[in-house]
Amino acid sequence: MSERQIRSLGIEREGEAYTFPYGEGDPPDGYVRLETLYTGFSAGTELTFMKHTNPYFHSRWDADRGVFIAGEPSLDYPVPFLGYMEVARVTESRTPSFGRGQIVATTFGHKTGHTADPARDVLIPMPADLDPILGIFVAQMGPIAANGILHSDAEHFGPNVARLGQSLTDKPVLVIGAGSVGLMTALFARRAGASEIVVADPSSFRRARLEAMGLVAMEEEQAWQHVRTQWHSGGERGADVVFQTRAHAGSLHTALRALRPQGTVIDLAFYQGGAEALRLGEEFHHNGLAIRCAQINRVPRGMAHLWDRKRLALETVDLLRQEAPALLRETITHIVPFNDAPAFLSQLVKERPDFMQIVIQVAE
Repeated sequence: MSERQIRSLGIEREGEAYTFPYGEGDPPDGYVRLETLYTGFSAGTELTFMKHTNPYFHSRWDADRGVFIAGEPSLDYPVPFLGYMEVARVTESRTPSFGRGQIVATTFGHKTGHTADPARDVLIPMPADLDPILGIFVAQMGPIAANGILHSDAEHFGPNVARLGQSLTDKPVLVIGAGSVGLMTALFARRAGASEIVVADPSSFRRARLEAMGLVAMEEEQAWQHVRTQWHSGGERGADVVFQTRAHAGSLHTALRALRPQGTVIDLAFYQGGAEALRLGEEFHHNGLAIRCAQINRVPRGMAHLWDRKRLALETVDLLRQEAPALLRETITHIVPFNDAPAFLSQLVKERPDFMQIVIQVAE
């Protein structure tokens, strides 16, 4: 083994992506050297770096107090590293836990390779019966969706959750947003045995893809009215829980409108520019509603010893086994060679073509 050159995809300045090289030495004992096969692009988060809307450009995260400090930017261009949806092959291993040639799902960014510490990094072995490209969902996006489902379970059962999605069995579920997180959330709900699943999204392109996967898709206005008209229990109309995954405050307001009294929005969205369209003096106040933010780094309180990141990733692997043909057919709409990625991202910002999931291919 020897030093190798790694190339990373980043953002050089607002609206302009670039790649840059750097050297990486031999892996220490206990580490593995990885060669990237695929890396998924998370448009909702990563385009905030292209558009200069990410909160770190304008404020600083105070980890001790858990708050953002306005007027103290902690990020500036260039942003050299992005991404968290990778599939890689082990090329060298200095640990018995992983063998050369093994395929793993992980999170290290849009790079051609990485040296990983299995004691700290998320490294999920990919089963041989799954197409490796589906590994982009395993270490991050699937667990995000699974954590949202787990938060719904915790709302109903507290920390005593034996099966992911047990709160959704035989119940109707509304998911707002048909991006990767919304799609995976809907598929987890279907796996859990939800009686009806409606996914709301403004894009006719995405709605058609979901319908091809056997899901019911509507525009937001139609969806909340459908829920309020058709779903009722105990004399009350609306949904017990709504999963909100769109980065739009108006969608959060739609989620609140769809809830029955004392229902809960499980919020998985990232509101880059605030939430001016959110109205808390209407349904939120009059129906006694709740908004629960479900972040991937925080499972419900008191459950971390049973439901860690690895378990949520393994739940994702099981889901992929069930849904693989449809996911391969309908969701991976763009496969972009690594060398073409900077130009493609600039085009994505300027033209905003229809897409479901963008994958950057690094190696065969």
